[in-house]
Amino acid sequence: MLLLRAVAGRRLPALPLPRRGCSRFPPSSPAAGGRPGATPVLAALLGLGAVLAYGERRRRVAQAAQAPPPPQYPRYTREEVGRHRSPQDRVWVTHGTEVFDVTDFVELHPGGAEKLLLAAGGALEPFWALYAVHNQPHVLELLREYKVGELSPEEGAPAPATAQDPFAGDPPRHPGLRVNSQKPFNAEPPAELLGESFLTPNELFFTRNHLPVPLVDPGTYRLRVEGPGGRGVTLSLAELRSRFPKHEVTATLQCAGNRRTEMSRVRPVKGLAWDIGAIGTARWGGARLRDVLLHAGFGEEREGEWHVCFEGLDADVGGAPYGASIPYGRAVSPAADVLLAYEMNGQELPRDHGFPLRVVVPGVVGARSVKWLRRVAVSPAESPSHWQRNDYKGFSPCVDWDTVDFTAAPAIQELPVQSAITHPPPGATVPAGELTVKGYAWSGGGREVVRVDVSLDGGRTWRVARLGGERPAPGRAWAWALWELQAPVAAGAELEIVCKAVDGSYNVQPDSVAPIWNLRGVLSNAWHRVRVTVTR
Repeated sequence: MLLLRAVAGRRLPALPLPRRGCSRFPPSSPAAGGRPGATPVLAALLGLGAVLAYGERRRRVAQAAQAPPPPQYPRYTREEVGRHRSPQDRVWVTHGTEVFDVTDFVELHPGGAEKLLLAAGGALEPFWALYAVHNQPHVLELLREYKVGELSPEEGAPAPATAQDPFAGDPPRHPGLRVNSQKPFNAEPPAELLGESFLTPNELFFTRNHLPVPLVDPGTYRLRVEGPGGRGVTLSLAELRSRFPKHEVTATLQCAGNRRTEMSRVRPVKGLAWDIGAIGTARWGGARLRDVLLHAGFGEEREGEWHVCFEGLDADVGGAPYGASIPYGRAVSPAADVLLAYEMNGQELPRDHGFPLRVVVPGVVGARSVKWLRRVAVSPAESPSHWQRNDYKGFSPCVDWDTVDFTAAPAIQELPVQSAITHPPPGATVPAGELTVKGYAWSGGGREVVRVDVSLDGGRTWRVARLGGERPAPGRAWAWALWELQAPVAAGAELEIVCKAVDGSYNVQPDSVAPIWNLRGVLSNAWHRVRVTVTR
């Protein structure tokens, strides 16, 4: 190629073509069957090519010598990177050992500024693992335009937790989760990620732990199923998989305290400050609780009031486990789809979500879907657990901590109809033109959401949102519906976006929080409101 470049555009003497069959020329003799002058011309050309190639090489070496050395970037600790989490403080992220200031790219991010800001002050890898489109060379090339430094080589793993810390054995978590408490760990996904897919990724499913996460050996794990007098069976995880047909159910789980922050704005409440993300949907796989109870010798019907109680392997310092119960009729009903689940979205249960076995009670408050299940007991009384008898109950707004009587209210089972806006986020600035509003809607007890109404003016006028997904079987609408609305908005408008869902029994969300306020901040399902500004 060097030779061709060198001679391009120059007039060279014509060369005779060798006769067919000729292949080589002695170094000092004319070509066989050719003219005596051909060899000197070829030699001259080859010599010229060698000279030009050598010259090109020297030129490149000289250019390299004159080129500036690669920049020497400053080094930062992860703590220093973590101080840059907002456009005001600059938005820094890391990838591998490199540090990048992506402040000027935030608004250009194809997935939206809010998603890039989830990684602000930390590593990109956990988020890129969820979105494989980032793992392409051109994305890395673009990222390197924003490089400002390197991680200090002294950076290492965090110091190991002390042996005295009961939470030291907890599993790692996705950094995108918004943490409400570290010990025990409780966290929810950002709202803008919650409505991105019908099935919530395991890593982003809200985590509600009451106690340290137990470390369970699946090989030695045993589940005890028993009734009055201790009659029952003990099953290994392998036996649960082999003896009972695998059943799969797509179901939404919601914490009783979802949207508690809205109640705390009316009056203080006691409980974790959940936003709208203490809810998620997964495809659960496992044995039906009904099948296991029938195998253990319990019939489909029992006279009187009976309950099925669950105990987990998570326990407090005094050895008391987390526990809950559901009515016996729901446990054995073939239409209730109650599972002893060992899979979540086609994967082994994550530790935070109950490995190796948990209960999943579709249509019922998440508090009854006990994780790390160790015991199932048929009993004439509901679970004696604190979380069944003295928590997760609703009360009148007039009841305070001086007058509350937990024995006077039933334990929450089926949850009321619910909906929330996942996009746009509160306080956002949106462009004029067509606005897209997204959210989720769900109702307890298998009641299908039949309509979601959306208002852009605080509830004065309404539009009907489009519901996604397929129609569920009657009475078995265990999973949420994701909804969407497109509407024109005028420049300069101040919008108060409101949503309310209606289920198949025509239950509808209340319009405000104050009439449903309660001291524990549970059952928060008033109209969800988001204020945004339209740019001029």
